[in-house]
Amino acid sequence: MAGSDDWRVTVTVSGETGAGQAQQSLSLRQAEEDIRGQVGRGIAVGAGDGQVFLYAGTEAAARDAGRVACDVLADHGIAAGSAVHRWHPLEEQWEDPGVPMPQTKAEREAEHQRLVDAETVESQAAGTAQWDVRVELGSHRQAVALARELEGEGRAVVRRWKFLLVGVSNEDEARKLAGQIRQQVPPGTAVLVEQAGAGWPFIPS
Repeated sequence: MAGSDDWRVTVTVSGETGAGQAQQSLSLRQAEEDIRGQVGRGIAVGAGDGQVFLYAGTEAAARDAGRVACDVLADHGIAAGSAVHRWHPLEEQWEDPGVPMPQTKAEREAEHQRLVDAETVESQAAGTAQWDVRVELGSHRQAVALARELEGEGRAVVRRWKFLLVGVSNEDEARKLAGQIRQQVPPGTAVLVEQAGAGWPFIPS
């Protein structure tokens, strides 16, 4: 539904070097405040290195905000271009508005399976996990025992005192493993599924 979508405008300024870059950065910070004042409260504004990001609830609002931002930057003597993207909740990334969203349950399931398959391929190719299961045990002894059990199953495990991180290749596998672990640990043990950070342990093939 258009009204419930997440939209983003990326406004990118033309590059400068040396002293020109420093002046442009100052002008961009000043322009950012003006943009906030002109696009209205319904638009969230953020800034990065040479970029301004505008977040809106509809495509029309996003495009209007993009035009306002470019006009404000032009008033500050900054040339800029903009691009509009829509958040794809299953792919979990910003996509071109032309990319169709799944409408039926079958389409959503197929889209989810494509994402899981892509995560698995990327994980195995890079030798790193895409997801992890984080477990906080009640004692050091419990953590050591569970780590040994999981390692015996061929899992990639990092233990830090009472905490375990178990690397897996995709979200479905992570949620399945989390369910398994919850059956093994004492009630009340924190078991969380998270996207893994960079440099996560090798995933056994």
